[in-house]
Amino acid sequence: MDFLNGLVTLLNFVVIPATAYGAQLAIGALGVTLVYGILRFSNFAHGDTMAFGTMAVILVTWGLQALGVDLGPVPTALLALPFGILITVGLVLVTDRWVYRFYRVKKVPPVLLVIVSMGVMFVYNGLTRLIIGPDDQRFDDGARFLISARDFKTWSGLDEGLALRTSQAITIVTAVAVVAALFWFLNRTRTGKSMRAFSDNEDLALLSGISPERVVAITWVIVAALACVAGTLYGLDKSFKPFTYFQLLLPIFAAAIVGGLGSPLGAIAGGFVIAYSEVILTYAWKKVLVYWLPESLEPEGLVQLLSTDYKFAVSFAILVIVLLFRPTGLFRGKAL
Repeated sequence: MDFLNGLVTLLNFVVIPATAYGAQLAIGALGVTLVYGILRFSNFAHGDTMAFGTMAVILVTWGLQALGVDLGPVPTALLALPFGILITVGLVLVTDRWVYRFYRVKKVPPVLLVIVSMGVMFVYNGLTRLIIGPDDQRFDDGARFLISARDFKTWSGLDEGLALRTSQAITIVTAVAVVAALFWFLNRTRTGKSMRAFSDNEDLALLSGISPERVVAITWVIVAALACVAGTLYGLDKSFKPFTYFQLLLPIFAAAIVGGLGSPLGAIAGGFVIAYSEVILTYAWKKVLVYWLPESLEPEGLVQLLSTDYKFAVSFAILVIVLLFRPTGLFRGKAL
C-alpha cells in the first residue's frame, strides 16, 4: 500500500503536471523552431504572440459566455480557439508585411531580425496589456476535474488520491493532435514539402519554382496557430497574465535549443526535457519518500533541491550547458 500511495503522489505532483507543462512548451518550441528553420532568425516575440493569441481567445470566450454559449464540462475556450487563431494569424501576417518583409527584402543579417523581433515583442506586450490589462484573468469554465482525488480514494481505498484536471487532459490530447497534424502536413503535403525544401536550400528551392513569399506566409500562419494553441492551453492549466508569457520565452527557447533549433522532433523532446527538469528539481520529495523509505530513513526536511521561485533558473542552466557542449542540440539542429 505504501508503494502505491507513493506512486500516486508521484503521478499527482510530478508526472502529470510535468507532462502537461512539457506539452505546452513543446507546442511553443515548435513555433520557435519553425521560424528559425525556415525564416532563419530567432523570434523573440513568440512569447508575446502567445499572450496576444490567448487574450483573443479569452475575449471571444467572454463574449460566448455572455451569450449563454458553453460546452458543458469542457471549457468554452475550445470553442473560441479557432477565432483566436484567426485573429493571431491576422496580427502576425500584418506584422510580417509591415515590419519583417522590409528587412527580408534587404537580406539583412539574422542578428538584425532578432533585434527587430525584440521591438515587435514590446509592441505586442504593450498592446495585450492595453486591451486586457496586466492582472490575472481566469477563463477555465466547465468541469474542473476529470478525475477527482476524493473519487479516486473511494474507488482505490488508498490514502492518496489521484487528481487529473480537465485542462491537463485537454492539453495532452490537443498536443498529440497538433503534433500529428503538423508532421503530416510537413511530410505529406506539397506545401509542407516546399517548406522543407526552402529550409534545406533556399537557392535550390527558388530554382525549383517555389514561391518564397508563399512559404513565408504559410510559415507565419502555422507559427501563429501554434502560439495561440500553446498560450491558451497554458492559460487554461494555470492562469492568464501577460507578463507570464514573457517569462515563458526562456523555457520555450531552452526547449527548442536543447532539442536542436530547426528540428521539430527536437522541439518536442526539448519541451519535455525542460518541463521534467523544472518539476523534478523544484518538487519537495518528502511526501513521496515517506512512503518509499523505511521509517528510520524518513527525511526531516522537504528534500527540495530548489525553490519554485528558481524554476526558470533550471531552464537557463540547461540552456547554457547545451550551448557550451552541444550547440546543435539533441537532434542535431542548426547551430546558433
